[in-house]
Amino acid sequence: MQKALISGVAGFIGSHLAERLIKEGFSVIGIDSFEDYYPRWIKEKNLEALRKSSHFTFIEATLLSSGVFTQPLLQDTEYIFHQAAQAGVRKSWGNSFQAYTTNNILATQKLLEFAKTLPSLKKFIFASSSSVYGNSPLLPIGEDASLEPISPYGVTKLAAENLCCLYWKNFQIPTVSLRYFTVYGPRQRPDMAFHRFIKAALSGKPITLYGDGRQTRDFTFVEDVVVANLLALNASAGEVFNIGSGAKVTLIYAISILESIIKHRIKLNKTSPQKGDAQNTFASIEKAQKVLGYQPKKALDEGLHEEIFWIKELYNL
Repeated sequence: MQKALISGVAGFIGSHLAERLIKEGFSVIGIDSFEDYYPRWIKEKNLEALRKSSHFTFIEATLLSSGVFTQPLLQDTEYIFHQAAQAGVRKSWGNSFQAYTTNNILATQKLLEFAKTLPSLKKFIFASSSSVYGNSPLLPIGEDASLEPISPYGVTKLAAENLCCLYWKNFQIPTVSLRYFTVYGPRQRPDMAFHRFIKAALSGKPITLYGDGRQTRDFTFVEDVVVANLLALNASAGEVFNIGSGAKVTLIYAISILESIIKHRIKLNKTSPQKGDAQNTFASIEKAQKVLGYQPKKALDEGLHEEIFWIKELYNL
């Protein structure tokens, strides 16, 4: 049985990825520190199905915890999926920046150092972000676009991605970086737009919208991201891929889809754009399609139906 290690396993993408790997016949070891960026009880619910599997082992620790990588069960790890990160663009400014440098840069370096010790390692998949591009003037954005992040969060994700490249070039750690574009779906973090929008709308409250709503996003369903991670296991080391839907929509249009599903108008409270938020994101996924065989399958309205159902259950709405 192939063995995979997932950092950030109690999170949005990490928990979905762990469940899929187990279905594919992997043994999964998950690490999570339950950072207090959002409530622990939500992450615990993400782990409920996994904890029932005999092929899942959970370690509660940070990647910087003393002795975390000396545990015998980790020594024959074949695949590492590095999903853990201090998330959020808007909170990465000011005094919070230290948490981002610690959890996104230093933690990545420590995990790469551990990877150096694994003769069994076949692939190290890093969860990067479209935030590394900033406000790219060229749309759709290709992997060869300028990397000019406009938030401290984006800076730390780019630094971690560069570390992966350095460890590939210098120590032959077989890294692959996946630049995610605005992932949504069941288990999405509470600070992310669709989670906030849906929860407010179902509760009969207005939605806070940063900016005029004409900014565009490339919304990627979480199951498509999970498939991309599996496909990346067969990619050449050192590669970088955009993982998006290959389409872009305005936030106002996305809200209109929510209204059609929920079947009532949603009141908007518009406020100033937030520092660090890109005006437009739109992934060119041509490279991922050609090299990985990646093909996103979930339409936005279908994905929102699934997230709405999950949020109703999560909050008993």
